[in-house]
Amino acid sequence: MRVDAFEYELPADLIAQQPLPERDLARLMVLQAGAAAVAHRKVSDLPDLLDRGSVLVVNDTRVVPARIFGRKRTGGRVEWLLVERRGPGEIRESSGELRAGEVWRALGKGLGPGEPGTTFEVLARDSSDEEAAPLRLTLLGRLNDDGLREVLLWTPAGSPVRDSLEACGHVPLPPYIKRSDVTEDFSRYQTVYARVDGAIAAPTAGLHLTHPILGRLAAKGCEVASLTLHVGLGTFKPVQALDLDQHAMHAEAFDVPERTVAAVARARARGAPVVAVGTTSVRALESAADPERLGHVRATSGETRILIQPGHPWRVVDALLTNFHQPRSTLMALVCAFAGTERVLAAYRAAVRERYRFFSYGDAMLLRRDR
Repeated sequence: MRVDAFEYELPADLIAQQPLPERDLARLMVLQAGAAAVAHRKVSDLPDLLDRGSVLVVNDTRVVPARIFGRKRTGGRVEWLLVERRGPGEIRESSGELRAGEVWRALGKGLGPGEPGTTFEVLARDSSDEEAAPLRLTLLGRLNDDGLREVLLWTPAGSPVRDSLEACGHVPLPPYIKRSDVTEDFSRYQTVYARVDGAIAAPTAGLHLTHPILGRLAAKGCEVASLTLHVGLGTFKPVQALDLDQHAMHAEAFDVPERTVAAVARARARGAPVVAVGTTSVRALESAADPERLGHVRATSGETRILIQPGHPWRVVDALLTNFHQPRSTLMALVCAFAGTERVLAAYRAAVRERYRFFSYGDAMLLRRDR
């Protein structure tokens, strides 16, 4: 399908630059199955809007403080975006000392030639150039033509890399948020149930949920089940092909555990809907769909490159809580596939008229799928 089918006009001042004072103060546009009209509610109304016994499936990935700043031996400044942790590794310094650390794929800015073996000092947040750097980054090699490098993170003191990364790293805010990260972002650009390190972008629909909302859902007889999908660099990759069929979809690591398989099965047994929180949960659930039992999933781990666009044969997800997405994006295509392109575009035009807040720190939308 042509990507320009998912175009809409968005005034720049509707792109949210800051989170609201409270997570559940966000507005919630409700688009019912088969209905053209929308209702305007609050995220705090969510427990009142879901059917009793629903299973809410959330993505428990945790955003890593993946943007780091450092300096060359010559004093020049460099910036890195850590994209994917690959596992343990080690190098031998010129002194002969063996250094153990973590291997990552990363994008660098301001490197210069950047020959393998080059080591950079990574500065702690808010530190001065005179202070000792608690983390080191050594280039291991170039991976391919997309600019990714393989690097080793290690600490001169031999302390855990994760601890030093937490002290040095910055929140990797999306490029459409035109400001530097601040202390508040460390909690607000993270869901309250984040558990598994690995994402470089938040599963943003889940940013609205609070422990009181989850408690009210439980009191209503709803279950909350979790899966993990680590949101990667590709989530911000623009679609450059005219036709989505020609778009090279990015891979993202995911895991749907047995306990979530069982929760979905219980929902089917009682005739209750499966509600995905965010497009990342949708992608994981549809990737894990059981081919032999419609509506069910199988325990699955691996990578998904699933591209969901109109015409997708839906197997698992019945309702979707999601933020508002960028025009001409694969996420916009997914939402249109779920609820119908014309209905979704009409709802987006209404959101613009009503001055909803868009993207990561913006408002939300609840959609139910036509059957």
